[in-house]
Amino acid sequence: MNVFAFLGLGFVLGMRHAADPDHVLAVSTIVTRHRRAGTAAWVGALWGVGHTLTILLVGGGMIVFGWVIPERLGLSFEFAVAVMLIVLGLINITGVFRVAARRAGATGAVQHSHAHSHGDYVHTHAHGHGPEDHPHAPDKTPVAWLDRTFGSIGLFQLMRPMLVGVVHGLAGSASVALIVLATMTDARWGVVYLLLFGIGTILGMLLITAVMALPVQYGSRRPGNFPSRLRAAAGVLSIAFGLFLAYHVGVTQGLFFGSR
Repeated sequence: MNVFAFLGLGFVLGMRHAADPDHVLAVSTIVTRHRRAGTAAWVGALWGVGHTLTILLVGGGMIVFGWVIPERLGLSFEFAVAVMLIVLGLINITGVFRVAARRAGATGAVQHSHAHSHGDYVHTHAHGHGPEDHPHAPDKTPVAWLDRTFGSIGLFQLMRPMLVGVVHGLAGSASVALIVLATMTDARWGVVYLLLFGIGTILGMLLITAVMALPVQYGSRRPGNFPSRLRAAAGVLSIAFGLFLAYHVGVTQGLFFGSR
């Protein structure tokens, strides 16, 4: 195969790789927190950057320096993806429950529900418009707490999707690098292939997250709690797939009970 055609194939496969179910479900738990497609697209791009950095580091090491990832370690990385999916799903569901609890406990003369913001934190709960009707102080929100706790870090919001991408990259870097090793002997072209694969993954996830955010953006403009339901659905799916993946890696592939 012509080397340039092979590199182009790497870019296309990278875009396809972004659509893997575990990738989409993990990012969906973050994207459903955002009300704008543009912001969600940045989440996807940051996930892709974290994924690409890991692919380049680990995959490049395998191609250039001959690193070998033991099979059990590779399965451990895949199991870490399963645990991450479960945790992200639980975070989404508990967040929805907290919103529902605030709505149930809200008091006031004129009660209703709509999305409103405290700084950059947008959420929905029942409340009135009297001076004592709002069920929480403006600074008593998750974002305010995160700002106080992690404000000195600065890159906290950027690092969250990137870290998710890094975990996915650890789980997939070995297989990607082995594909390159099987078809291309020149290490320099192999690293270029990994880079183009990563760029394709970034672009693919950027497009996917932008599209995924459109229902949230549309639903946030309508009465009711559609965004919360969508966030809960993403959480349930993430937990379900995480449990399935954990069983598949731990039992079927023998991470816990095999002889590997």
